[in-house]
Amino acid sequence: MYKKSLLTTALLFSSSLLFAANVSKEDCSKKGDNYIFAGNECIQYHKSKGDTEDALNIIVHGTWKEGTNTLARYAPFAENLSLQTDITTVAVALPGYSGSSTNNFQALAHEGAGNLSVKREYIEFLASLVEALKEKFNASKVTYIGHSAGCTMGATMTGLNKHLVNNLVCAGGVYNIHEKEHGKNLISMTDVLHNVNKDMKMVLVYGTADDISKPQITIDFYNLAKEKGFNVKLVEAKDAPHLDLDMTDASVNAIVEVVEEE
Repeated sequence: MYKKSLLTTALLFSSSLLFAANVSKEDCSKKGDNYIFAGNECIQYHKSKGDTEDALNIIVHGTWKEGTNTLARYAPFAENLSLQTDITTVAVALPGYSGSSTNNFQALAHEGAGNLSVKREYIEFLASLVEALKEKFNASKVTYIGHSAGCTMGATMTGLNKHLVNNLVCAGGVYNIHEKEHGKNLISMTDVLHNVNKDMKMVLVYGTADDISKPQITIDFYNLAKEKGFNVKLVEAKDAPHLDLDMTDASVNAIVEVVEEE
């Protein structure tokens, strides 16, 4: 399993409120090369460079306590993936995490914000971020790697923007929010599955010890996607819990395989 340093772990669990509340595009541009302005948010990211041209891996985290320094955990993962794939890999900190702004959106776990990962406006913001990163790194081939809420909204994004990514690697997500929550204006992948590009490769990872996104959630969606004719692969991470599911050997091996097929 992918190993992280003790320093990374210590940094992660300090909710240091590093993010900035409101940051203009001009202010964002002054912050340095590891910030990008997209969807009216100034987003901090960590880049690990690979030598393959025209390709990009984008890692999107899930829900953490407001103010968590998510890049402390995901920067080493990005470094590992760039070494494994030789593709430039970017780990982003969503609004309210690490040094990212909260111009439009609070952290995913912000009290009173609801489940932002199933709100269309947040998914449209995520799409604008992916588009901005594609442009910045001159990439036409994108592999999106999402964990938990990052998986849920990334999967939905592929139905709203069908040509945005080439590969979708989803670990521990939810694909039909209506089975879990009842409310207005909720959207997930099953709502837009008819519009997902069938040339896109999907990798769905589940952990047999995941008690947050239970294995059957992923298995059921895999069966639906397979029935609908999608290019989808199901990956089991044996004995893996929800935490760090995207970083397991099973997940990393699947990521390497899908990008090598390009």
